[in-house]
Amino acid sequence: MSKSCIFCSIIAGEENGAQIYRDPNFLVIMDKYPINPGHTLVMPIKHYENLLQMPSAAVGRLYALVPRVAKAVVSALKADGFNVGQNNGIAANQIVPHVHVHVVPRFKDDSPDGKWPARRVTPQEELAKLAHKIKHEITLTSK
Repeated sequence: MSKSCIFCSIIAGEENGAQIYRDPNFLVIMDKYPINPGHTLVMPIKHYENLLQMPSAAVGRLYALVPRVAKAVVSALKADGFNVGQNNGIAANQIVPHVHVHVVPRFKDDSPDGKWPARRVTPQEELAKLAHKIKHEITLTSK
């Protein structure tokens, strides 16, 4: 854990995060600044600044969780598709230096000009409602 890392603070329970899933190795939360409603972040509990610092086996387990999360997000939000993204370093637009994978639901009409939809701060109550819907779908898809 890094004391200055917002994701480590969320993992430790010191900061709010709309939690969807947690196991001993990974946490899935709602992105507070989503590209679209339902934008989630999949991250390791252990702090790694970038993907190159993670052991290969841990990277594999991280990415094994991503399709399960994506399936739940698409189902809960009735999305038409999704993007998966992962940034490493400031030059790659990594804002929080803690490995995390973005799962972004996409909708047919969310990008008429082909650009990414604008990010916006989402109230905690709305994030909690979306997290609950997605958490329910993860529970269903894990059976």
